[in-house]
Amino acid sequence: MSHKGDAGFMGGGWFLGFIGALIYFLQHASTFWLGIVGFLKAIVWPAYLVYHLFVFLHI
Repeated sequence: MSHKGDAGFMGGGWFLGFIGALIYFLQHASTFWLGIVGFLKAIVWPAYLVYHLFVFLHI
């Protein structure tokens, strides 16, 4: 029996972040299509976060 790691907590954290971002973007959407764009933004927000963190750290 192999142990693949315990990433459940991090997955749950990212999921809560997705839900929070989705609520934020949907609250600011004034049309249906802006709601769709908000949904897509909620999916990719971690990539922007990591990118700007690396820029800030000069990596």
